[in-house]
Amino acid sequence: MHLNSTPAILYFGTPVVLISTLNEDGSYNLAPMSSIFWLGWRCMIGLGTSGKTAQNILRTGECVLNLPSVNQVEAVNLLAKTTGVDPVPPLKFQRGYRYEREKFDLAGLTPVASETVLPPRVLECPVQLEAVLEGTHGLAQGDPALSGKIITFELRMQRVHLEESILMDGNPNRVDPDKWRPLIMSFQEFYGLGDKVHYSTLAEIPEALYETKDLEKARTKSVTVNG
Repeated sequence: MHLNSTPAILYFGTPVVLISTLNEDGSYNLAPMSSIFWLGWRCMIGLGTSGKTAQNILRTGECVLNLPSVNQVEAVNLLAKTTGVDPVPPLKFQRGYRYEREKFDLAGLTPVASETVLPPRVLECPVQLEAVLEGTHGLAQGDPALSGKIITFELRMQRVHLEESILMDGNPNRVDPDKWRPLIMSFQEFYGLGDKVHYSTLAEIPEALYETKDLEKARTKSVTVNG
């Protein structure tokens, strides 16, 4: 039997992402989030406008989406209630957040140079996606209480770096879902994926048929030097 319910949040389960961005002084910010979905080589993410990550993306137009596996859960947890904004925004302060400048050091993670954007990749994450901003959209614009507090970002991938251990044998352009174990956030708790539960008819479609012009743009994107 289904009941009418009013849970405060509706986070039924999405991948955790560590977003690295560049601060005004050239230092790095690193923040976990899980409000994300992909279509082709683009994705949509949702962020609070008071956070440093949103501010940095709006200012620079770029970031790196680093996807941790279940093996990086402790590092993600260390970052979970930190912010790069000083003083801490009131709502985050109420929720127990604290200001932290050196996010990489705190989490024991290693920044490595990206190829097409200035923010660094996270060495330990099996998936690293260099991304540029394509558009923004304010959420709940018709609600005076929420308008201006949350923004969605459309990001286009420019480089995809994949740890060899998660690739299909003999194919550097295919992730093996039997090897890739993303960290999942469901109602504020961490989970991982289990074994495949059933054969999927969608898997009969060759992945190449989903390719868009964005992939062509990524292939021709020149490499920049990230000092």
